[in-house]
Amino acid sequence: MKILVTGGAGFIGSAVVRHIINHTSDSVVNVDKLTYAGNLESLKSIENNERYSFVKADICDATALKNIFDEHQPDAVMHLAAESHVDRSITGPAEFIQTNIVGTYNLLEVSRQYWSQLDSDKQALFRFHHISTDEVYGDLPHPDEVSGGELPLFTEETSYEPSSPYSASKASSDHLVRAWLRTYGLPTIVTNCSNNYGPYHFPEKLIPLVILNALDGKQLPIYGKGDQIRDWLYVEDHARALYKVVTEGVVGETYNIGGHNEKQNIEVVKTICSILDELVPKQAKYSEQITFVSDRPGHDRRYAIDSSKMQAELDWVPEETFETGLRKTVQWYLENNEWCENVQSGSYQRERLGELEGN
Repeated sequence: MKILVTGGAGFIGSAVVRHIINHTSDSVVNVDKLTYAGNLESLKSIENNERYSFVKADICDATALKNIFDEHQPDAVMHLAAESHVDRSITGPAEFIQTNIVGTYNLLEVSRQYWSQLDSDKQALFRFHHISTDEVYGDLPHPDEVSGGELPLFTEETSYEPSSPYSASKASSDHLVRAWLRTYGLPTIVTNCSNNYGPYHFPEKLIPLVILNALDGKQLPIYGKGDQIRDWLYVEDHARALYKVVTEGVVGETYNIGGHNEKQNIEVVKTICSILDELVPKQAKYSEQITFVSDRPGHDRRYAIDSSKMQAELDWVPEETFETGLRKTVQWYLENNEWCENVQSGSYQRERLGELEGN
């Protein structure tokens, strides 16, 4: 099978590309604009493989997309290209609207036109797999808001209540994908995942940011009290799940993919500090660098995914626990300093994002 992966030089996208090349016999066409968070260094291990090809293109450029489809004739699309950082969306929402909504529309339309001209056998096999986020659901009750009883989880039936410009733009793209199935018959599948972490993660996100700042002796800023809860999913577990969905998933279905690892942000940061205390000891404890800062505007307090449908229908469960995955992640950053330096050589230098003017 030939799979067209958009955003394949990004964090999750590159994990998907590496998984397909290393663990299957399928081929990949990686379409990426190479913005600040997309980096071909994340694909060095497979860049010379005969089943891999790269095309630099913007999903907002419909003509470029049409040419790519005409040339490469994909059997499936895995759509991961997106602006994805909540803090960036707060200070600059326009790019999120353009890439996540307009870009997805362009990709859907070009895919539909291409799909409609395939013979019936290829039409039946074609898939458009849209990769989204649990943030489209808004947030869940926090333990300190509920007395007794089990806390709810996001399921595939949870209604959408996005909080940030980022999550609203992803919710919009999810709705477009489902509409193209219902209106035009394009065979689409949607997945919504919890917070990913692991190797090759751009250091504006919590875990890599904390690792690198800790090693540099910088402050480790925690929003509010640090009691926000996230469900953490190791990126290579996610890549395995996504490949299962695009090859075995049922058209029209939604699949939630989570790591079954609910952790408060402060707990995540302290765990990273304790791993660094062990692996790179210094005189003072790394946790002494923790500092508390004003919270993000509209910050969701808790996300947690019920991924039992993935387990029951596609026989997928995460292989990594949070503890094993986080240790692997810290170790990777310690061993790949050159990658970290290269991806930060552009405009982002680990400054705080997402503050509103006047705050």
